[in-house]
Amino acid sequence: MTQHTDVLIIGAGPAGLTASYLLTKEGRDVTVLERDPHLVGGISRTVNYKGFLFDIGGHRFFSKAKEVVDLWKEILPDDFIERPRISRIYYKGKLYSYPLKAFEALWNLGLVESALCMASYGWAKLQPVASPKTFRQWVRNAFGERLFSIFFKTYTEKVWGMSCDEISADWAAQRIKGLSLGAAVLNALGRSFKGRPRPKDGEVIKTLIESFQYPRKGPGMMWEAAARKTREQGGRILMDRTLSAMEWDEAARLWTVTARRGDGSVETFTANHVISSAPITELTAAIKPAPISLFHARALRYRDFLTVALVTTCKDLFPDNWIYIHDPSVKVGRIQNFRSWSPEMVPDPDLACLGLEYFCFEGDGLWSAPDAELIALAKQEIARIGLVRDDEVVDACVVRQAKAYPVYDDAYKDHVAMVRLDLEQRFPTLHLVGRNGMHKYNNQDHAMMTAMLTVRNILAGERLYDIWDVNEDAEYHEAGESGAREALGSERLVPRKVA
Repeated sequence: MTQHTDVLIIGAGPAGLTASYLLTKEGRDVTVLERDPHLVGGISRTVNYKGFLFDIGGHRFFSKAKEVVDLWKEILPDDFIERPRISRIYYKGKLYSYPLKAFEALWNLGLVESALCMASYGWAKLQPVASPKTFRQWVRNAFGERLFSIFFKTYTEKVWGMSCDEISADWAAQRIKGLSLGAAVLNALGRSFKGRPRPKDGEVIKTLIESFQYPRKGPGMMWEAAARKTREQGGRILMDRTLSAMEWDEAARLWTVTARRGDGSVETFTANHVISSAPITELTAAIKPAPISLFHARALRYRDFLTVALVTTCKDLFPDNWIYIHDPSVKVGRIQNFRSWSPEMVPDPDLACLGLEYFCFEGDGLWSAPDAELIALAKQEIARIGLVRDDEVVDACVVRQAKAYPVYDDAYKDHVAMVRLDLEQRFPTLHLVGRNGMHKYNNQDHAMMTAMLTVRNILAGERLYDIWDVNEDAEYHEAGESGAREALGSERLVPRKVA
């Protein structure tokens, strides 16, 4: 039996549930298909292990976009807490505050190394790489080669599993945008003297924020609330459904979509619109007949990761939300302290729960290792770092996350452009949103903004907004100019016709 819906949404992550909530609020008929049998939220879900709550990767709720912040408060009005942003870098047995504290960094590095770093920075400014194309070149121009090797190279190569010379400069420009050595030093001096640098014209460098909002029981609270309100407004969220195939009928302007359940049964849906937050590789593989851009979609790559959560009797280890591990002698890339995100993430006041994050490719040795082997590795490495002894770990579990990070290699931008051109020309009612849906490594506020603008396009019956002009701070670029003023709320976002 075929089921009809006005809008079919693939994926119940931040983008998909933002769209479902806003569309059902306007009375539209919506069905959401989610692969996970039980949990909504995608990578922003919260996992529960014996009452210990895990955030998959760490999700700070901070945005320059007033409309996104307002929507967070609308969906989850009573459950946010204010949390301090505390992060440090572990390098050669020492911890460096991030954002930097100038005198602490000088002391840890030593006067000779600090002088060499400043000389390297000066040389980079005198002899910059013209039109940097790689991550290394971009960071070298901004910070100097020596600081690149200390504070960027090891961690970045752990995350991506490839050389910084193979990673696109887009990655650095996106994730470290607005932060220069000058800005970092000014901020560091202010922090060292217990003051705060005054931002220019209301500007906030996202990398340097000092506090953030957080749901008291993890980000899953937000998306569970969005799912509940979607259902209360008449929408359907169907769990344990994996996209199998989809076909566009040009004459009827109608999609036919099939989804497969875990038990092997298949369901068929028709829809006027499809909103997809599924990875582009999976979406294009499902479209029949195959789109001409399938080759480009198949060339896109993803980085996966897993978290080994260790429950320990060492309850007051460190106040950080997480610590970046810039030590090539261990495989772990980052260590989360879940109690520092929210005290309610850990049910026992006499215990702590740490999440050791390992970056990998689906199917490689780390990903495929048995849980017991991964737990043993995590216990060995956290002892080597000097945080927790083996006999102080009383329980543990492993959580895997496939396709966590779209890879920004040197060819990704051309591949995405070809896929976008092909799909937009052939399928006027197919809408790509979110991190994997658009192959953009963005935060959840950006994913939400792409969904919010897509909803406006659907309600208007035409593509008034080009969602690809939403940047990674969830600002909307109007006719090539920054949409910061609109995003910050002084004016509503102004539509522009998309050709």
